[in-house]
Amino acid sequence: MSSRELVVLGTASQVPTRRRNHNGYLLRWDREGILFDPGEGTQRQMLLAGVSATDLTRVCVTHFHGDHCLGLPGLIQRLSLDRVPHPVPVHFPAGGARYYDRLRHASSFHDVTDVRAEPVGFDGQRFEIGAGVLEARRLRHPVETYGYRLVAPDGRRMLRDRLEAYGISGPAVGALQRDGHLDLDGRRVPLAAVSEHRRGQRFAFVMDTGLCDNVFALAEEADLLVIESTFLSEDAALAAEVGHLTAAQAGRVAAESRVRRLVLTHFSQRYPDPERFAAEARERFDGDLVVADDLTRVPVPPTA
Repeated sequence: MSSRELVVLGTASQVPTRRRNHNGYLLRWDREGILFDPGEGTQRQMLLAGVSATDLTRVCVTHFHGDHCLGLPGLIQRLSLDRVPHPVPVHFPAGGARYYDRLRHASSFHDVTDVRAEPVGFDGQRFEIGAGVLEARRLRHPVETYGYRLVAPDGRRMLRDRLEAYGISGPAVGALQRDGHLDLDGRRVPLAAVSEHRRGQRFAFVMDTGLCDNVFALAEEADLLVIESTFLSEDAALAAEVGHLTAAQAGRVAAESRVRRLVLTHFSQRYPDPERFAAEARERFDGDLVVADDLTRVPVPPTA
């Protein structure tokens, strides 16, 4: 199993269907398990997907419309029921703090887990987390809404032919990576001589929004972009009115932002054929495209 993958828990829009649960997306990223937008039924979907409460290290809520947050009370209570031993920060729009407080304490339970409110207070706010930098960008929707972008630190890729040319192998490689150089037979070999720059992987999560500059900023050069495509182009006027994207707009964002793998989700129940979303997006984007289904697992593409 990939150490960096998206586990899709729900893909519906405002109204769930027989095949699609309300929203829920778990990003496994090394030791982090970041849950985005837990809608109703998230606990059950976690069970079906083989995700435990202890897998969760962080929760990100884009906004406080019910299909993106009404699973939060049960989820928080489950963290305590399972006695999750580590802190679990929750990010959400600061302007919706009253909704978070109500959801956090929606009913009586034995509250023993360290669930920490870490609201997003401004456009571009960044949080340093174990996986890298988590950035929040304000989106265009009738209520305060943020998208999220995770950027892992840059690193170095070791080049086997150069290592062999210098006669470096085994534990010496680790020492070279740790110290940035290696003294070998009276000469110093710098790390740059046997490696090349490797860009950190990037993940973007864009939910309910009209098309705006921050959608492109979040998606820029993402290795994996998860983006709503609630409507098809035939309903573009309605999408703009209620602050949502069409599949064609999602495809345009991915193409112009040089996205490597595009995941479409958050589908309106009015469209029975999911392939129509794929067809529209492919008119703009010719890269790797996934039309998400509940319980789908999507690996983050490895660094090229």
